[in-house]
Amino acid sequence: MAKPLVAIVGRPNVGKSTFFNKIAGRRISIVEDIPGVTRDRVYADVEWMGRRFSMVDTGGLDMRSEDVLLSQMRRQAEIAMDTADVICFFCDGRTGMTPDDEDIANYLRKTHKPLLLVVNKMDHMGLNDQLYEYYNLGLGDPIAISATNMLGLGDLLEAIVKELPPAQEDEMEDEEHVIQLALVGRPNVGKSSLTNKLLGQERTMVSDIPGTTRDAIDTLFTDTDGTRFNIIDTAGMRKKKAVEDESLERYSVLRSIAAIDRCDVALLLIDAQTGVTEQDTKIAGLILNAGKAVIVVVNKWDAIEKDTNTMEQMRKKILGDLKFMSYAPVLFLSALTGQRVNNVLGAVKAAFEQYRKRIPTGVLNEALADAQASLQPPISAGRRLKIYYATQQSVCPPTFVFFINDEELMHFAYERYLENQFRKSFGFQGTPIRFILREKQKDN
Repeated sequence: MAKPLVAIVGRPNVGKSTFFNKIAGRRISIVEDIPGVTRDRVYADVEWMGRRFSMVDTGGLDMRSEDVLLSQMRRQAEIAMDTADVICFFCDGRTGMTPDDEDIANYLRKTHKPLLLVVNKMDHMGLNDQLYEYYNLGLGDPIAISATNMLGLGDLLEAIVKELPPAQEDEMEDEEHVIQLALVGRPNVGKSSLTNKLLGQERTMVSDIPGTTRDAIDTLFTDTDGTRFNIIDTAGMRKKKAVEDESLERYSVLRSIAAIDRCDVALLLIDAQTGVTEQDTKIAGLILNAGKAVIVVVNKWDAIEKDTNTMEQMRKKILGDLKFMSYAPVLFLSALTGQRVNNVLGAVKAAFEQYRKRIPTGVLNEALADAQASLQPPISAGRRLKIYYATQQSVCPPTFVFFINDEELMHFAYERYLENQFRKSFGFQGTPIRFILREKQKDN
């Protein structure tokens, strides 16, 4: 189920990043940084009052400047606001309201998004009079906080939760569920072309749904077998103007994050001519951390000179570059010519079935016993890891709980071994699997 997105915007130096880092760094309930997005943390998952939402920090807005860097920062913030469900507009209570604040307020009114006016740096009672002038912006009651001193943050988070869209039940019934399929990847890898090919083959398209993000288009359709899909196409991710412009790149990743968060299965498109790039690896990491099923699609295969071993060599190279995702099926196709495109939906359905596969407890523990018989659990400081039994806690992705004697005795290498044994026994191709450790008793 997708998490709502909250954007933090405002002119430079009003304390946006200080607030963001306090929320992300102090771990209010649940806070999870997404690795590999940017070197600084611009995106975090938060839980407050039982609601989960994602928060994105933006660069300082200057609505008038023609400076190239500042105009790029403005575009970044616009993208963030377009993807957001709630916008927090930060002002500086020490300096008071400025013409720049008024310019930003005028812009924000046009977004028609829920807005919260936040006056930061309200560190002492003497600044309270400053608060009232912000009513002149016409954005409702200002919320006074001090991000540095952690004052008023609970009130702000509570206000954010009240503005979030209603929570939706996560439905996964066999007959009712629509497979959410996200096409993600770098710009110009063929996401739109593949979307059009997939839809062009089907004549039972139900409806187009306006995209929830600036560059995403949802299309609901049914294949010839009666399986319902919703394709989330992240076409139109703006290409970087320059390689050095990391900050613009981060919002291409942000759009991918929004699509990944909503999907069941992600198609990670790779350009056959360039192979796996650093950006591809980042997006693959986002898919893994989100716990989504995945298929690696190598597009533009028609442009590659081939011999009898080319495909297998490329497959090994891609899975080597994405070694943390070695369970992913790899498809080679050409969205331009339609070559092998007809294999995609079958692979998606297969990955989705693995994603929601449930293993009976008895069968699971038989496989666990066989794995331990083949390779005994490790010994550390004279004590051996004991795994009493395991059970499957949930699906999407398959998640297993191991009841053991001591978490510290579970080495990463043995956990990886158990994962490999489970995959040999049960498949799970195309889906991550997760392990949770619980101590049943301590050895004396």
